[in-house]
Amino acid sequence: MKLVTFSFNGLTRVGALVDQQVVDLNAAYTALLADKGEASPVLVAQAMVPSEMLTFLERGEAALAEAKKAMDYALGSPGSGLNGARLIYAVDEVKLKAPIPRPGKLVCVGLNYVDHCEETGMDIPKSPVIFSKYANAVVGPDDAILLPPNSDQVDYEAELAFVIGKKAKQVSESEAMAYIAGYTIINDVSARDIQLGDGQWVRGKSPDSFAPMGPVLVTRDEIEDPHQLDIKLHLNGETMQDSNTKNLIFNIPYILSYLSQSMTFEPGDVIATGTPPGVGMSREPQVFLKDGDEVIVEVEKIGKLRNVVKGNQ
Repeated sequence: MKLVTFSFNGLTRVGALVDQQVVDLNAAYTALLADKGEASPVLVAQAMVPSEMLTFLERGEAALAEAKKAMDYALGSPGSGLNGARLIYAVDEVKLKAPIPRPGKLVCVGLNYVDHCEETGMDIPKSPVIFSKYANAVVGPDDAILLPPNSDQVDYEAELAFVIGKKAKQVSESEAMAYIAGYTIINDVSARDIQLGDGQWVRGKSPDSFAPMGPVLVTRDEIEDPHQLDIKLHLNGETMQDSNTKNLIFNIPYILSYLSQSMTFEPGDVIATGTPPGVGMSREPQVFLKDGDEVIVEVEKIGKLRNVVKGNQ
């Protein structure tokens, strides 16, 4: 499934993107239960297929299985749900938000493509280079990347990210994939002058809006091998990054196992796997984001994450 967090008329819900339609999974499951004669369909639906993404992920495989039933029911039923609730929206009727609007953890891996290390003049790391971004940085598809007033070297970074589906502590590499709910896209926007000037990366990586995410969370079963995905970034229609996740230095099972030896991950935590070559600071001449730019990150089997750039705030 392609899970989304969407809003309509001020309400935020969990949905499934099917072609150009968004199925409200909780509303659809409520309607399905009512159709079957369930005495308390609203309460049972909220327990089984919650309307909020983090709670949905906490319910695990059971919620996903019931959500698939709800999606099939909605797509096969032209009617409305309980008390006239809508089950399906056209995608252009709703606002798609970041799939995980406020992750408990947003952990990032730096320098995870050999040719990106080479373009930045950095040594190939012997262990993952880790930093964090914070929830204030997360925005969704078509939201603005806000240029902060204390930086004039804001760069782009296309990244594949994976989302944790169940509590993960000290997991082995062989077990790691079972802890992943699915995959999404992140643009690891970076203020290079702050990042490099500080000598550590967090402040330059975490200004407001510096973690565009989305447009969907593709469940793990939909992607057989996340290490065989084309990844690209387009700036104003020009391809700036073009690689494949097969070129990752540290793969996803290794990253999760490595990190989980030190910290416990919870459902909805997000881990970004690093960016391929072609970033703006390594170009001749350098290319940094400016007001009015359009940035599109594209990852095979997930989709395209589009954002615009808005001038100094």
